[in-house]
Amino acid sequence: MTRQTATDPALWELTADQLHARYRRKTATPVDVVGAVLQRIEDVNPLVNAFAVIDREGARAAAEASAKRWATGEPLGRLDGVPLSIKDNITVRGLPCRWGTEVFRDFVPDRDETPVARLRAAGAIILGKTTTSEFSNGRGIVSTPMFGTTRNPWRPTLTTGSSSAGAAAAAATGMGAIAIGTDGGGSIRLPASHCGLLGFKPTAGRVARAHGLPMILAGREVVGPLLRSTADLSAVLRVMAGPCPEDAASWGLPDLPGDEPDPNPRSQRILHVKRLGDYPVAPEVTAACDRVAGNLEALGHQVIEGEAPFDIERQARNGVVIRAGMAWLLRDKDWVGRTHDYYAGLVEEGSRLSAADYIDALDALRQVQAQMGRFFETYDLMLSPVACQLPGPADVPAPAHYGAFTGVANTAGVPAVAIPAELSPDGLPIGFQLIGRFGADWPLLAMARQYELHHPWADRRPPLWHGR
Repeated sequence: MTRQTATDPALWELTADQLHARYRRKTATPVDVVGAVLQRIEDVNPLVNAFAVIDREGARAAAEASAKRWATGEPLGRLDGVPLSIKDNITVRGLPCRWGTEVFRDFVPDRDETPVARLRAAGAIILGKTTTSEFSNGRGIVSTPMFGTTRNPWRPTLTTGSSSAGAAAAAATGMGAIAIGTDGGGSIRLPASHCGLLGFKPTAGRVARAHGLPMILAGREVVGPLLRSTADLSAVLRVMAGPCPEDAASWGLPDLPGDEPDPNPRSQRILHVKRLGDYPVAPEVTAACDRVAGNLEALGHQVIEGEAPFDIERQARNGVVIRAGMAWLLRDKDWVGRTHDYYAGLVEEGSRLSAADYIDALDALRQVQAQMGRFFETYDLMLSPVACQLPGPADVPAPAHYGAFTGVANTAGVPAVAIPAELSPDGLPIGFQLIGRFGADWPLLAMARQYELHHPWADRRPPLWHGR
């Protein structure tokens, strides 16, 4: 297994920004990089089970094409030649899209979903598809009959979280500079937190979606990246963002600014929410987020402790939307006996719901949206833990409340970012979350950039990074 040295990092270790600099200086080519990353996958993937599909042939062909563009001085942009992975609930033409379940075993799409098409057009190199829970509906773990259990590179007996589990495991071990996932209630942010990564949930509509799988979460689920640096985050968001005629949610959002995020943002008024009702929060998580609050104050921001600005019981009505969505999705499919019992139960519960039940749930969530809208009249950001607890066993479902802090950003459609805080006393990653107002993706990225510069996390690597 390749080992890192202080003076000569291996090509698979480099971020997208670093790869771009190497290509410009002609000290590496995309062919070199993809070869190194594919070897890295061979070495490490058996230990964490991050990939559902590996497209070696396609990645090598894309690397050859990218190398020719760089050789002639005609790269397509900052992501040209950058290897990345795509979660297995996002369609990639010609590759199986099984959604973690036997029900979709034979589905091979003939079109890229919109963000994938944009990444491909920018020269990014698709390595393959990463694991997800069945129907991207996680239980705090990704452990499926079809693909087995995805494991945390910091400690393989533990989970990465769900449902972008493979994406997190890949990005945290150098199996691609960037991983693209989805977030319908925390599915990017929770795995990012458990794996020491940056995870970004954009404003609803910021990354347009068309030609993908059926949407079962009433527009709550968005596409976003898991990665290791804010420089890479701004680069990938620029490529994926933008309106699409086939996605009405994307029509009204303005373009992202032309400049990079300012690493010295103006002073922000931040509400620090430490608990949600009676949900228990691990003391290590609380202590880490308290120190983050102090760090943000030292950077000139105003941090005020307070209660959640939304109704927790109304927010919990999202469970009705999930059940109804599952029942709708599988209503005409041969699914009985082909899913975990947990999902069969969701379908059965959803099939018993009435239209009035569904509209009642949507109305409750709309009230949560209004509460968050009023909150942002007074505050710029909300600070909280990402997960209520440290990662648990890789194949044991987490408590239902463990991701309680993340879902409100999906309900409100607002951007949220998971940022590495510090390691626990036991050496496990802990993440904190900042939630911003609708459309304020770039100011939120600026906050992440500022925190990274003053409290860097780049030197924190899981044991598997060094082959242990």
